[in-house]
Amino acid sequence: MPKLCVFAGTTEGREIAEFLAAQDADVTVCVATEYGETLLPQGENLHISARPLPREEMKELFRRESYDLVIDATHPYAKRITESVAENCAATDTEYLRLLRPDTALPENAVFVEDAAAAAEYLDRVDGNILLTTGSRELRAFAALHDFSERVYARVLPMEDSLRLCREAGVQPSHILAMQGPFSKELNAAMLRSTGAAYMVTKASGSAGGFEEKLAAAAETGAVPVILGRPAQREGLDTAETIALLCRRFGFYARPTVAVVGLGPGSRAALTGEAREAISRAGCLIGAARMIEAAAAPGQATHAAIAPEDIRDYILAHPEYGSFAVVMSGDTGFFSGTKKLLPLLTGCRVAVLPGLSSLSYFCAKLGTSYEDVLPVTLHGRSEPILLPLAQGRCCFVLVGGENGMGKLCRTLTENGMGAARVSVGERLSYPDEAITTGTAAELSEKHFASLAVALIEYSGEALPVTAGLPDEAFLRAETVPMTKSEIRAVCLSKLALREDSVVWDVGAGTGSVTIEAALAARRGRVYAVEQKDAACDILRENLRRFHTDNVELVPGTAPEACADLPVPTHAFLGGTSGHMKEIIALLREKNPHVRIVATAVTLESVAELTECVKAFPFRETEAVSITAARSRRAGAYHLMTGQNPVYIFTMQG
Repeated sequence: MPKLCVFAGTTEGREIAEFLAAQDADVTVCVATEYGETLLPQGENLHISARPLPREEMKELFRRESYDLVIDATHPYAKRITESVAENCAATDTEYLRLLRPDTALPENAVFVEDAAAAAEYLDRVDGNILLTTGSRELRAFAALHDFSERVYARVLPMEDSLRLCREAGVQPSHILAMQGPFSKELNAAMLRSTGAAYMVTKASGSAGGFEEKLAAAAETGAVPVILGRPAQREGLDTAETIALLCRRFGFYARPTVAVVGLGPGSRAALTGEAREAISRAGCLIGAARMIEAAAAPGQATHAAIAPEDIRDYILAHPEYGSFAVVMSGDTGFFSGTKKLLPLLTGCRVAVLPGLSSLSYFCAKLGTSYEDVLPVTLHGRSEPILLPLAQGRCCFVLVGGENGMGKLCRTLTENGMGAARVSVGERLSYPDEAITTGTAAELSEKHFASLAVALIEYSGEALPVTAGLPDEAFLRAETVPMTKSEIRAVCLSKLALREDSVVWDVGAGTGSVTIEAALAARRGRVYAVEQKDAACDILRENLRRFHTDNVELVPGTAPEACADLPVPTHAFLGGTSGHMKEIIALLREKNPHVRIVATAVTLESVAELTECVKAFPFRETEAVSITAARSRRAGAYHLMTGQNPVYIFTMQG
């Protein structure tokens, strides 16, 4: 079993310790304080030393334990401990590895000084409040500043030693900010504003030490960063390179940490604090190119990928990064690729961090609730939009493609919904955000951004939800058959459709069953198969009347016309032209569990269906004979006129 020693005390050191805690290795982790110990991960193979190690004691530890490798992940400014570790490794012939922090791009207005004493000398020549973020051990160097007690605010760790050093240096209690990081840009900026600081003293501690967030906060508030010169680092490796080396050298396995992060509408301002933190701490950022461009920090490792399999493969192929952030547009639970990605990450430690959805953001901008809104996406897929609007739903729509929003408004107008009220949102959360409201007809000729959203309200008369619409509701012709209202209601009941059913209506005729099936399976799909041209013409008009855009008309004769249709969950057979057995065989071949309802009026059709019931191994079957009579006026009286009896067969695969 490999024996390793890690000198931690930094974010990178804790990351290495966390990685090693999951490996088959004997690991000693050295930190200088008991507080540092509380920040380390737990592991049966981790032995913690939580006190400063004198030089001779450290040499004896190295000689006694004979470590295969010592990793120095101490702070870049801890010059003495780094020298001590390196010299003792050389003296005991122990392999030494220095873990480096990546450099951060520095602002032009920064003041660079050699050390704390030089910083104090500079600050004594200027006026203005000062926020010290260099720790309690540097306070003594600033105690001689003019107006020290009024000007200086000290941010230190919430530890008794830190508070004692603040008191000894003369920092007012009200000027002590005892807090444990990490600190976001927003929190740094809030501290600078609340203290009225014109100067912020910091060390160039790298991205893991929150240096970038400090510089960003200083730029936002106008404070001048006074940066203590960073000691030249020894040659070494960064965290990702160190983990890769450990995997190669000792056969360790890196179980990646993956944060799937929702970016919200798109701008950095709309990111949650949790998302910002996850992105800043990630060893590598993965996602669509435009998502990476919006979220990546300067110098951060990135990989452009969209397909879930590509994302998974890259994560598993690059254990050296240790932690990944996969950035998704909007909210991770709202029309997001997260749904397909998560099942592929079973070997990873995964956290899903939701973002602000465009639905929530847009409705807030419009000052409306979204609790009754139906979300629909037309971005990269085709979903019904006319039907839910016709059923009285207010729809939130995600639209993609070149002027997809203009095309949607034209579709609404061409289908009799030109009066629908449409609110369009473009570039949501960005400075050039635009919201346009008008009718579908008014907006149909306008050009909108390729990625846009809309809230659509249609106040037309809502379609009924009960089965058995009046026959008069449909366009009809003498030569085109139609399943009558009473029979239709029973047939739909026997079909037992769900919202997402895929239905074949074979011998659709006028489309009365097709349309009622479409109304019931509003999130599904209905395929109306009809061989007669005259019937197809009437069917198209009826589909337009009822706005059933979840129906596809399939001209042709079954079963040939059905060969390439999607797998059905349900089928209604109203007219089969003598091909009943072949059609049922195809249905069962497509889906052995399909539910079939078929009607027969002639005795020959009844016999054909009875034979099919016997020929196929259905789980259950049922035959019902329905006779209905309708009233008609005869002078001053009303008489009942009987309709032809109809036999309804139900066959469950």
